[in-house]
Amino acid sequence: MVEIERKFIVDKEEVANIIRNKEGKAIIQAYLTESTEISVRVRKKGDKGFLTIKGKSEGIRRVEFEYEIPAQDVEQMLAAMPLPRVEKTRYEVEYAGKCWEIDWFHGENEGLVLAEVELTHEAESIAIPPWVSKEVSNDARYFNQYLAFHPFKTWANR
Repeated sequence: MVEIERKFIVDKEEVANIIRNKEGKAIIQAYLTESTEISVRVRKKGDKGFLTIKGKSEGIRRVEFEYEIPAQDVEQMLAAMPLPRVEKTRYEVEYAGKCWEIDWFHGENEGLVLAEVELTHEAESIAIPPWVSKEVSNDARYFNQYLAFHPFKTWANR
């Protein structure tokens, strides 16, 4: 399967107003690799577990395979192994016919809020919400895998 998505930094205050009455899903994901060629992670999203393998990004597209696994397996891996992780709450917001996923980061990535939107093809035109401030789709520092190994709180120039 191919994932095509764009990623943006958002205005935290405006987004906070938008998600105020929405229920988000807690996500904890841990990475088994630090390679730029492949990403292998386990994720607990709500009460479900997933194993995800992603290939190297080519622009805004990359190969992705995701498999549901028992949530207890993810919990045991997180407890038993010192895996670099990302913790966030995900909110879904509809804008101009697209579902935008807003990730409000916690822990070592506290202070970072990103929005992602999945596309059907790379040239798809989308309406950009007014609460978006900067596109970071091709900036690897904003990939979750990078954030797990190099948390946002440690960045000198945020």
